[in-house]
Amino acid sequence: MASPHSVGLCPQRMQRLLDVLQAEVDRQRLPGAVALMARHGKMVLYEGLGALDPASATPMPRDAIFRIYSMTKPIVSVAVMMLMEQGQLLLSDPVAKYLPEYGAQKVAHLVHGVVQLQAVRRPATIQDLLRHTAGLTYEFMGSSSVQRQYAQSRIGSRERSNAEFSHQLAALPLMFEPGSVWEYSRATDVLGRLVEVLSGQTLGNYLQEQIFKPLGMLETWFCVPQPCYSRIAEPFARDPEGGVQMRVIDVREDAALESGGGGLASTAIDYARFLQFMLNKGELDGVRLLGSRTVAFMTADHLGNIPVNSGASSELLPPGHGFGLGFAVRKELGIASEPGSVGTYFWGGMAGTTFFVDPAADMFACLMLQAPNQREYYRRLFRDLVYATLLD
Repeated sequence: MASPHSVGLCPQRMQRLLDVLQAEVDRQRLPGAVALMARHGKMVLYEGLGALDPASATPMPRDAIFRIYSMTKPIVSVAVMMLMEQGQLLLSDPVAKYLPEYGAQKVAHLVHGVVQLQAVRRPATIQDLLRHTAGLTYEFMGSSSVQRQYAQSRIGSRERSNAEFSHQLAALPLMFEPGSVWEYSRATDVLGRLVEVLSGQTLGNYLQEQIFKPLGMLETWFCVPQPCYSRIAEPFARDPEGGVQMRVIDVREDAALESGGGGLASTAIDYARFLQFMLNKGELDGVRLLGSRTVAFMTADHLGNIPVNSGASSELLPPGHGFGLGFAVRKELGIASEPGSVGTYFWGGMAGTTFFVDPAADMFACLMLQAPNQREYYRRLFRDLVYATLLD
């Protein structure tokens, strides 16, 4: 830990950040949270607020365990890039080279009001999976014919293995031609299966051995061990704003699916180690997992002129942003409605966790909470409050 002032941050504004979050807890809009912030390699904020479980009013400990959902994606993307650096794949390789079930994909085209399946113009590549341009989607992102088929097939079921999931998904039509549109999707779940095929290990075992243990992330898992159950953070039983409360996954359950797109549970300090590793361009405490140029490549925009789908995906990628290999990336200082430097990269999880890394300011911040319906509000609020603390 370091004092905020020693790294160019305002102590009073840091306290205001905590006061605003505490006020949200006091209004019973937020069950609890752990906020963490670091600059110049020093941690300047690491606090728990509110309740671990609103049903029991247990105070939020700093080492609480959260369902991080899509904050799993950057970690699995790093695993894929590690395999690339080892010469086991090229990003330009077709997905079907390693997962043959994707070798005969069809695209659902609307022709004169009728859905017709047509062969893809070009196969999806591993780069397409990493940047969400593989033509896939999520069943909860809309109600197109393809999204309805995802839902009908229960594609999100945690009862299938990663191999079974991959075969089930490959049998469904694509929503878009690969490489034509950015659509947030189950692509990183496919990457999780790719890691298994190339490594010969389950995704969970690979991540533990190749990323979590080397980086000292000792409390990040697909299934939380029984001795740690008492530290699992929980959301409100009912949405405080009267909406339909999203059901969160049971991370105590040893599910068959190890979802590369959204299955991990972690702590703020574990995820902070991952973010510092990224900010250090691939190294932490003398352990290097990626080359510095690979990290720069991952956190550059990979969309260029590829458009963002106008549906729910457009709400996830703010104006002035692109998408790299596992992260949203800021391209313009203005345009978007939240602050951040050009080159800032970030993502969040469906239950409310969020992070951003700002290389220009040599800073990262992470907010862990379980408030699914309010996630976008708290992501933006936290970003505003963190940038307000900067003095230089």
